[in-house]
Amino acid sequence: MAWIYLVAAGILEIVWSYAMKQSDGFTRAVPTTVMAAAMIGSFALLSLAMRMLPLGTAYTIWTGIGAVGAFVVGIVILGEAATPARLLAAALILSGLVLMKLSSTG
Repeated sequence: MAWIYLVAAGILEIVWSYAMKQSDGFTRAVPTTVMAAAMIGSFALLSLAMRMLPLGTAYTIWTGIGAVGAFVVGIVILGEAATPARLLAAALILSGLVLMKLSSTG
């Protein structure tokens, strides 16, 4: 169950980072509200996952899901550049996440 909480927390991290971008510096009410709600939910689910998973594993996976997910959203939805160097960086983060999961005892 901890891994389900952790993945859901990571997905909410992607949601809040995208909503923060859409909030235009917190000047738009709906994206700002979505951001705050997703942020609270993300932290709550992360805290539940940390009950059963080691801190280093949980936090690394959570931030990695958020980082790679925000990167993908940036490319797919916002039209940001998908340069070879950026793609390689995302692949390295993803490989680190897989290795962290494989080496986890929780």
